[in-house]
Amino acid sequence: MAKEELLEFDGVVTEVLPDGKYRVRLDNDHQVLAYNAGKMRRFRIRTGVGDRVIVEMSPYDLERGRISYRHKSDRAAASPSHGSNFRRR
Repeated sequence: MAKEELLEFDGVVTEVLPDGKYRVRLDNDHQVLAYNAGKMRRFRIRTGVGDRVIVEMSPYDLERGRISYRHKSDRAAASPSHGSNFRRR
């Protein structure tokens, strides 16, 4: 296995911790400490408790990981759109 190869696991966010970290329970019932990937921070993708995510992990440290993707959920569709508050002059 090459050093650059990452392992990807699906999981659910169980706890939001300070300093932008998350506790994630993987589908194989392991808990890991994870943080948002750079693209998720750049585009301000918010992650909350109960969100399904994909976690990338190094084969050298299986206790920590990086959240690379948040699956779209029904909660995101229920939030009001920003265009509804727009007024024309």
